[in-house]
Amino acid sequence: MSGGITVTPESVDNLYNRLKREVEATGYHLNVDVEFTKKLVEGLLVNEQRYGYWACPCRLASGKKEEDLDIICPCDYRDADLNDYGACYCALYVSQEVLDGKREIGPVPERRPPPEEREKAKVAPVPTSVLSLPLPVWRCSVCGYLCARDEPPEVCPICRAKKDRFKRFM
Repeated sequence: MSGGITVTPESVDNLYNRLKREVEATGYHLNVDVEFTKKLVEGLLVNEQRYGYWACPCRLASGKKEEDLDIICPCDYRDADLNDYGACYCALYVSQEVLDGKREIGPVPERRPPPEEREKAKVAPVPTSVLSLPLPVWRCSVCGYLCARDEPPEVCPICRAKKDRFKRFM
């Protein structure tokens, strides 16, 4: 790769094997086309070197993590895409139906709204003075996991998304 970005076949294999273990442990599945999937994994590694985070390899990232939180793999749109189309936008993740051969992967339309709509959709957190809960509630923007605690967990116990993917819910 040019531009000082170096991804080795070994690093792709290592991340592929790690992802396969981790996603299967949480009930998700990687695309069974190993060569295709490893190209996507390579894209994640390139984006990690380029931006410092795993921006979806099939989308144009801004390079500003705060603006790209919704497209950091696993993206916020993965579960809806799996339910509706059997695969996520880039087809890294596939549904059980696809794995079982009961559904074929087809085109998945882009769910990510344009930047101006994403900005409008940002919702301010509910002020704690309005609520009588003893702890804030945090929601994983990837899988919807909710937890009540002072800070969100470092890693979502359901989908393995990192702490920065949690938003204050209440």
